[in-house]
Amino acid sequence: MTITTPALLFPAISLLMLAYTNRFLVIAQLIRSLYKQNSENPDTDLRNQILHLRLRIVVIRRMQVAGILSFIFCVITMIALFLQFVELAYYLFGSSLVLLLISLCISLYEVQISGQALTVQLKNLEKKS
Repeated sequence: MTITTPALLFPAISLLMLAYTNRFLVIAQLIRSLYKQNSENPDTDLRNQILHLRLRIVVIRRMQVAGILSFIFCVITMIALFLQFVELAYYLFGSSLVLLLISLCISLYEVQISGQALTVQLKNLEKKS
C-alpha cells in the first residue's frame, strides 16, 4: 500500500459528508418550519412529525460522526505510511473502511426512516381526501 491508496477515499468521504450535511440542514429547516406552524396552530400530527424528524437528526449525526472518523483514520493512515509504519497503516486503513461502511449502513437506515415517514404522510393525505 502506498500513501495514495488512502487518498483515494478522500473524494468519496468528502462527497458523503456534503450529502449528510445537506440532509441535516434540510431537516433542521423543516423542523423550524413545523415548530412555527405548531406554535401558531397546535396539532398532534405536527408534533409527531417533529419527534420523527428528531430521530432522523440523531441518525444523521451518527452518520456524520462515523464519516468524520473514517476521514480521520484515512489521514492517520497516510501519516503512518509516511513514517513507514506500514503494519499500523494497514490496521488504520481497515478501520477507516469499516467506519465508512458503518456510516453507509446508518445512511441506509435513515433512508428507510425517511421513506416510512413519507408513506405515513401519504396515507394521512389519502384519508383526508
